[in-house]
Amino acid sequence: MDAGLSEAFEATWPAEDYADAGGFRIGRAPGAGGRVNSARAAGVWSDADVDAAIAVMRGWGQPLVFRVLDGDERLQDALTARGFRRENPTAIMAAPIARLTDRELPPVTAFAIWPPMAIQRDIWAAGNIKAARQQVMLRVPEPRTSILGRIKDRAAGAGFAAIHGDVAMVHALEVLPDWRRLGLAGWMMRQAAFWAAEHGAARIGLAVSRANAGAVALYRAMGFDEIAGYAYYEA
Repeated sequence: MDAGLSEAFEATWPAEDYADAGGFRIGRAPGAGGRVNSARAAGVWSDADVDAAIAVMRGWGQPLVFRVLDGDERLQDALTARGFRRENPTAIMAAPIARLTDRELPPVTAFAIWPPMAIQRDIWAAGNIKAARQQVMLRVPEPRTSILGRIKDRAAGAGFAAIHGDVAMVHALEVLPDWRRLGLAGWMMRQAAFWAAEHGAARIGLAVSRANAGAVALYRAMGFDEIAGYAYYEA
């Protein structure tokens, strides 16, 4: 994963606090999910740094979780030797903005809105993106926006997008269960791309659980390429 995409991935979904332990950076944002409550390799690290990162997480009273890039066999082995187990393999995908701005959106289908509306917060909450995760969005520097998705005369989708450098990242894309498989997520992604293009972004990226085969297939069909991947290692 190139530096621009890596930096955007971190900057557009930040933890509340950070601590460094040798070559590791540890995030803390209680209740906001593993991405912002985990340790990751941010530089050259030693075996002792692994234990130092564990000590930081224990001191904070949070679960022991490392976010490990695919292919980092040294760290995978170090954590496996300490009894950590691999969970939730995730793909990081990206595409040139132009691949998603090649067609007009249907009328009254998707909108870029800031701050998010109450109905969007309700949609997120229904998808387990509750208050602590929504709070992450408020920490992200501008430019940022929420995406509202509508279908059959009702609000049914919510998402969040932000730009760092020339990369727009989309997070927290949620469509209510009764309105899935109708194409709304794709139109919401295109709305995010139009917004990002207006704000100077050249690429758009996202993270998606590999277990979500439908979403992975959708993003591939839209022109996204898999750039990298990671998994959580949990004690």
